[in-house]
Amino acid sequence: MELYGVMKIVWWLLLGVLLCGIGVMVGMDMGIGASLTYLGRNDGERRSVLNMIGPHWDGNQVWFILGGGAVFAAWPTIYATAFSGLYIVMLVLLWSMIVRPLGFEYRSKLPSPRWRKAWDAMLFVSGAVPMIVFGAAVGNMLKGVPFHFDWQMQSFYTGSFIWLFNPFSVLCGVMALALALFQGATMVMNRGEGAVYDRARRLVTVSGIAALVVFTGAGIWVSRLAGYVITSPVDPSQPANPLGKTVAHTAGAWLSNYQAHPVLWVLPALVYVAVIVGIVLANRRRSHAAWWFGALAWIGTLGTAGAAMFPFMMPSSSNPSQSLTVWDASSSETTLLWMLLFTAVFIPLIAIYTSWAFWVMRGKVNPESIEGDEHAY
Repeated sequence: MELYGVMKIVWWLLLGVLLCGIGVMVGMDMGIGASLTYLGRNDGERRSVLNMIGPHWDGNQVWFILGGGAVFAAWPTIYATAFSGLYIVMLVLLWSMIVRPLGFEYRSKLPSPRWRKAWDAMLFVSGAVPMIVFGAAVGNMLKGVPFHFDWQMQSFYTGSFIWLFNPFSVLCGVMALALALFQGATMVMNRGEGAVYDRARRLVTVSGIAALVVFTGAGIWVSRLAGYVITSPVDPSQPANPLGKTVAHTAGAWLSNYQAHPVLWVLPALVYVAVIVGIVLANRRRSHAAWWFGALAWIGTLGTAGAAMFPFMMPSSSNPSQSLTVWDASSSETTLLWMLLFTAVFIPLIAIYTSWAFWVMRGKVNPESIEGDEHAY
């Protein structure tokens, strides 16, 4: 395989890393927001929960920016097709995330219980909706998106907003939300005390069991779902042109990679092992280790979907032969090489800084510790 083909695979893997970063880091914050009213039963407890992620949540949003930037630069055809066809969904995601910083900043500005409950509701929405949209997006990629190109490579989306939230995609959204609740609950265990800690521990168990049930159901569904397979010869180093291939749309095709490479079954197995071990560790009060196993569950879940779809990235249900794949939707070789250079520098820096920030701002948070602190949320 020529260098260009290798670079396409490298950037497919890096995109997976960025999606896992969104799931693990952003999902942790979203899970806490979505479970805020359960974890905190009074204003003091809710303030303490918000301040557990207060120093980190805005920094974690960098993973969203990195993900969008990587798609824009490495996979421009996918970026253009997705952001134009799924424009309304992008707006829903954007609106739900806009109220998130407002909730953090304005919730405690007034002492009114009604005022604070209203912002608690907004924090719930801004936590649950993005995770459901994130999971539903993966589900729609597995089902195929109704788009096609004309001879000028102008894309046309032929679906509807309601179609994007079909039963299968909603199921995938519930899976993402369950993993986010799991990740968020382990974070609260790391920094919480007393009743908040106990509620978080119970939430780890409930959300973990829910994730396994949904993951199993989605797996059975995918085994019967019509998938996509390229039936024409493929040149991994070919220029970006999604119009020069033929694709079959057949039931069970998403399992073909697993049948050809049985080692890939390690990925779905990782989800079961990670969640079960994470639940056990949380109930043994080893929340830091449970957090890392929650991260492994995200990696296994997204890896399972990615391995099933490879080399497809955005299949077309309207015209399967115009589906976007790893081989025909990337930027030029030069662009991918330069991006890899910058990524090799900045991703480690982000990881180091994030680790340092969590280490410096570690420790327990309780209502007493934030009382009278003018810098606390």
